[in-house]
Amino acid sequence: MSVFFITLIMIIFICLILVWYVNTYNKFQSFIIRINEVEANIDTTLRKRFDLLNKSISIIKGNIKTEEDVLGLIVKLRSRKLSNFDLDRQLYEAINEFNYYKDNYPELSESDALLKIDISLNESEHEITALRKYYNDIITDYNKLVRKFPSNLVAMISKYKEKTYYDGKNMNDDITNDFKL
Repeated sequence: MSVFFITLIMIIFICLILVWYVNTYNKFQSFIIRINEVEANIDTTLRKRFDLLNKSISIIKGNIKTEEDVLGLIVKLRSRKLSNFDLDRQLYEAINEFNYYKDNYPELSESDALLKIDISLNESEHEITALRKYYNDIITDYNKLVRKFPSNLVAMISKYKEKTYYDGKNMNDDITNDFKL
């Protein structure tokens, strides 16, 4: 074989590797974009829940005529910067407190505004559940790319690491490290 054919074969081989690398890199980018989109959707839904609970404070105080600290956790969360995972856990506790007031003070059931907030909170729970599942599905596929050969070579070169799952563990327990690889 001549030097020309050997050089041509090497160039074709290098081009094939380059095409494979670019294709795999673009798969990673596609997953990263999808992960960012679903994280933004989760963030929007969590902020919506926070706003609903925030609105309910004055309604609850006005209807039960109390000066006690109603949904004090929400007031504390106003000034804190939390991840979506931590905010979800805190909001779950606040929703439990909201339900406590709703269930133990019958005069609150007469408030149309509070009933609308309750319906919206239930709708947002369904949204969050669907978004968690979608997020975890994307993370599963992404983590497979990070771990499997030969795409793990691109992950190592690009410094992509496995991402954590949004794990829907029992939110009433004391374990706060629910989010795992």
